[in-house]
Amino acid sequence: MIHYQLRCGCGHEFDGWFASSESFDRQAKRRLLNCPRCGGDDVGRALMAPRIGKAVAAETAPAQPPAKATQSTAVAGRMPDELRATLASLRREVEARCDFVGDEFAAEARRIHHGEAPARGIYGAATEAESEALADEGIAFAKIPWVPLADS
Repeated sequence: MIHYQLRCGCGHEFDGWFASSESFDRQAKRRLLNCPRCGGDDVGRALMAPRIGKAVAAETAPAQPPAKATQSTAVAGRMPDELRATLASLRREVEARCDFVGDEFAAEARRIHHGEAPARGIYGAATEAESEALADEGIAFAKIPWVPLADS
């Protein structure tokens, strides 16, 4: 995976993750990328600071104690309670309003896109390769972190 800082034509900046730089180039060329703030599809790479790995950073930077984590800081292993509650609420809505298609998500999304199946909300699982192929084909979908429900 490769991370890019992106900027739309209106100047809004946001993050994007891609399987490769070629994947970004294909999606940008076909105007498949949209700004989450204004919806614009004039999206390109913004200027980014280079990412320096730990081995290089250890050689060039003085040792500093790790910053103290606060409640509002996203830390690996612990999701803030407010975010978990929001994602659980989103999960309940998806489960109540959409059809579960399991591992057939990519195939069913294609059928819906091509008018071979009724238009409706679906959810399920797709591999990274399937997700990239759907995006390259211009089929709209979203990846949602699927958190366990408190009552499950």
